[in-house]
Amino acid sequence: MDTSLTTSGGVKRALVTGITGQDGSYLAEFLLSKGYEVHGLVRRSSHDVFGRLVNVKNRIHIHYGDLRDIALLERVILKANPDEVYNLGAQSHVGISFECPEETYEINYKGMGHLVHVAMRHNPKVRIYQASTSEMFGSTNPPQAETSPMNPVSPYGEAKLKAHEDYVVGYRQKHGLFICSGFLFNHESPRRGEHFVTRKTSLSFAKISLGQRETITLGNLDAKRDWGFAGDYVEMMWLMLQQDTPDDYVIGTGESHSVRELVEVVADAVGLNITWEGEGVKEIGRDQNGVVRVMVDEKFYRPREVNYLLADITKAREKLGWVPKTTFHTLVTSMVRSDIELLQGLNPVAT
Repeated sequence: MDTSLTTSGGVKRALVTGITGQDGSYLAEFLLSKGYEVHGLVRRSSHDVFGRLVNVKNRIHIHYGDLRDIALLERVILKANPDEVYNLGAQSHVGISFECPEETYEINYKGMGHLVHVAMRHNPKVRIYQASTSEMFGSTNPPQAETSPMNPVSPYGEAKLKAHEDYVVGYRQKHGLFICSGFLFNHESPRRGEHFVTRKTSLSFAKISLGQRETITLGNLDAKRDWGFAGDYVEMMWLMLQQDTPDDYVIGTGESHSVRELVEVVADAVGLNITWEGEGVKEIGRDQNGVVRVMVDEKFYRPREVNYLLADITKAREKLGWVPKTTFHTLVTSMVRSDIELLQGLNPVAT
């Protein structure tokens, strides 16, 4: 296993696409702790996109661009000259992929192909990590392992699967490229986007506990996910690129919990009682006893639902010696407590 921190040219260099996102920010911190020179690809926005990187931004080389712009990627690769590339850039929301399937395909499939092609052409020995997803398994029965059938049921999962088949498996076989896929199951943190169900739930209950709102409305309460801590998973990304040969690994916890369980843990963490209402019920807030009513609205259901995801992490545990460190209860509790501090102005930067 190659765990050296230097190359013939000195310090190892890494390029991280999607560096301003949840995973990118944790990975940037991790690589910096390992002594890397870290470069990040960022899509320009009129909003401040560096909130998750405020503690390390001045230690990162920022490049503005988009995975769809191959000429731009050429310039970035030349400037960064990376030994390792971590492709975390994507249209990452499954629900939105149904509304924007073409954009999802352009970024998650074609954009990934541009990056791999350019990086390999400039450095045939480059090592590339591709953020694949449990959504590629789709309707496959749990538990899902590296050898399980792929049956995606969303444009997001379909684009990620095609990228894996064409550019990970394909380039590894045809060109001998050192490229790996991490089949990441759901991973969360206080830095998770507010439109994902975990963060939506933790932030909503933080507001309810502080008297800033009265209710929460969710979709499918019975959907089950393997939820882990994003900060644990970035180590696995790095480990995959330190091996002697490239391979693909499932990254998860080996435990599955329903959205209903998620809500119950969050509510308990802030000392709130909850009651469940039927599907399609209009929001009505707290009842006369002060109990929070959790509503269910079909508009939050996906057009095609993935009902049950559960990672089989045997390969990662046996070959890489990796196991997740953070439990579901610890993760969810930390998220809602972080959101309370955020709302109180005590912790503007999620940890």
